[in-house]
Amino acid sequence: MSNALKVTAPEGLPYVDFEREFDAPVSAVFNAHRDPALVAQWMGPDRYGTEIGEWDFTSGGRWSMTNIDGDTRYEFRGTFHTVRENELAIQTFEFLRVPDVVSIESLRFVEVGGGRTRLVGHAVYPSMEARDGMVAAGMEGGMSEGYDKLDALLDA
Repeated sequence: MSNALKVTAPEGLPYVDFEREFDAPVSAVFNAHRDPALVAQWMGPDRYGTEIGEWDFTSGGRWSMTNIDGDTRYEFRGTFHTVRENELAIQTFEFLRVPDVVSIESLRFVEVGGGRTRLVGHAVYPSMEARDGMVAAGMEGGMSEGYDKLDALLDA
């Protein structure tokens, strides 16, 4: 795919950077992150369903969602610290099966011309163990599948 996800997890540093381009304008990509009905359609790996508990994509807003695999539920929650329309979202991210480990993530929505958007993310973890655990759990594969679904949603 021409819009492949690029993930970088530098050795010895507790963060992950990622980048993905979309053949859609910034406003459409931003809206697909803001609208909970749209988020539920693309967020997460292909094999999971997604339920949104709350999704207040505003500065100071809260969010929660659940990925569902048969009878197994994977719950997540966080807070949107800063949201700037068509530009930036900074949030916390917590996987409830690993309590007390919260990452801080930023997403930048960058217009790259021709009606295309580059999404640039940076996730900082409280320890190398937490960062490595997230990477080992298949973060890159799940993100890649989710962004492929987002591509299809933006094409529709």
